Amino acid sequence: MTKQDVLSIVKSKKVKFLRLWFTDVLGFLKSFDIPVEELSGAMRDGMGFDGSSIEGFSRIEESDMLVKPDPDTFQIIPWIKEDGPVARMFCDVVEPGGTPFEGDPRQVLKKNLAEARKMGYTFNVGPEPEYFYFRNVGGTEILDKGGYFDLTPMDIGQDLRRKTVLMLEKMGIEVEYWHHEVASSQHEIDLRYKNALLMADNVMTYRMVVKEVAMQSNFYATFMPKPVYGINGSGMHVHMSLFKGKKNAFFEPKDKLHLSPTAKYFVAGLLKHAREICSVCCQWVNSYKRLVPGYEAPVYVSWAQRNRSALVRVPVYKPGKEKATRIEMRNPDPACNPYLAFSVMLAAGLEGIKKKYPLAAPVKNNIYDMTEKERRQAGIESLPDDLFEAVKITEKSPLVRKALGDKVFEYFIRNKKDEWNEYRRQITKYELTKYLPIL
Repeated sequence: MTKQDVLSIVKSKKVKFLRLWFTDVLGFLKSFDIPVEELSGAMRDGMGFDGSSIEGFSRIEESDMLVKPDPDTFQIIPWIKEDGPVARMFCDVVEPGGTPFEGDPRQVLKKNLAEARKMGYTFNVGPEPEYFYFRNVGGTEILDKGGYFDLTPMDIGQDLRRKTVLMLEKMGIEVEYWHHEVASSQHEIDLRYKNALLMADNVMTYRMVVKEVAMQSNFYATFMPKPVYGINGSGMHVHMSLFKGKKNAFFEPKDKLHLSPTAKYFVAGLLKHAREICSVCCQWVNSYKRLVPGYEAPVYVSWAQRNRSALVRVPVYKPGKEKATRIEMRNPDPACNPYLAFSVMLAAGLEGIKKKYPLAAPVKNNIYDMTEKERRQAGIESLPDDLFEAVKITEKSPLVRKALGDKVFEYFIRNKKDEWNEYRRQITKYELTKYLPIL
């Protein structure tokens, strides 16, 4: 939409207030409100705020920042019923002089998408964010004992999913399908394939809507990767493809798997840099409690077509569905910053294309059943065991530094080291239960 389109809608719908949304480096949604009278000036000149109070933005001495609302992201917020409609717009953060602020995650993704455009590509993604419903925020009491695709009488989760989908559709977000996931009280709503920038905005909105709908029914929804011991954690498998114009650059009709050389180079790039980008796709201490064998989460750096124990999967081609040819990255979790995660995955894939990385043969065996020696002989590496290992690997990665930019990269590394140091000083219930009676 244009600025004038937005102003026309605001007038016709009698919108009273605008919420200006943006994210910090860690992917937390930030917002401040303005009256409708300020909207025209905000879209033209931006609205000022104190960047020093936002994680990873600016130091005190360089704190003045502006947000410029993106007209394409205008949507009325359906769950707010005040004196009049309230709308939201995602914003780009800019310097007072109008130049893009390099610490803004949305600008980081725009920069990487521009790099893809230089190579003639547009980047499309389709994420599958999983999450849990619990009785309340104070614990992990589940709402059902359902499993994968289960339908049960008086299914609270099904009702919450339906309400969430209706809310997402009101905000212009297309949903492909939704269902109960493998673990008890775990659910998934899949978003329809879009360009990466729009999808990152949609993921941020999705997380807000899921939580809002749950709270309206006095329940709690969480995207924490591994909230419950002994059952599956929540992932966010990301389906990806590159297009040249209207043609899917990943499709090759004569290839056995219908993958073009471009697609194979892209997969090889993801695999080669998988350990380097892992801390961005799985950015919390808790993320690595999901990435363990036995719970359907990928642990080993490999690719396959039907083998879901692999890190990268190639969905089976369906005749006549050339545009649906894609690859699926399976280690990201739904608590990541989608702007940064999409950026590093794209950067890794493009690096594979630029340097024409060779792609190893797909793995057909269940990797979890292979011995360590068999994995080593097959050249299969493991993802990092914990956040500390992941951050140490990322810290040495020129690819991630370039993809994120110096400002975001340095803040991210510093913040994750602080998180690890805080975590390792904790005394857990496990330690007290196991060691206190015997040591």
